[in-house]
Amino acid sequence: MQQIDEQVIRQTPPAVSTEIEQPTPRKGSLAMSTIMLILIATTLGVIGQMMLKQGMGAMGPLALTLETAPGIVWRIVTSPMVIGGLLVYGIGTFFWLVTLSRIDLSVAYPFVSLNHIIIFLLAWLVLHEQVNPLRAAGVIVICAGMLMVARS
Repeated sequence: MQQIDEQVIRQTPPAVSTEIEQPTPRKGSLAMSTIMLILIATTLGVIGQMMLKQGMGAMGPLALTLETAPGIVWRIVTSPMVIGGLLVYGIGTFFWLVTLSRIDLSVAYPFVSLNHIIIFLLAWLVLHEQVNPLRAAGVIVICAGMLMVARS
């Protein structure tokens, strides 16, 4: 009886999986875990870009020449907001790379347009950048294209 119980125990899979969830392939839709990866990558990418803009905006317009380049590099690498922005953007890139390991590039890449849409809105609302109707129409076209690809 003792041998049977040990054999059953050896053949019984653990209750908790140690494997990372794999996307469930479904024709015409993305696995929820892949959608979450895209949203995480997008969110971190947007936050990183906003931090980079804040950091560089604090420096004012930079005139890049051979003589000013070393000073500009120093100002950039010592800016906490720029370094933080690069770090956040880099973490977002990690999640994007995991996304690319799961789905075709032709499916994944249109979701990059989420970055354009969100940054467009945040630049207008938070940074108070000027938005003209043509630029807004372009963002709407980007949204429509992204929805078509997501549904394909």
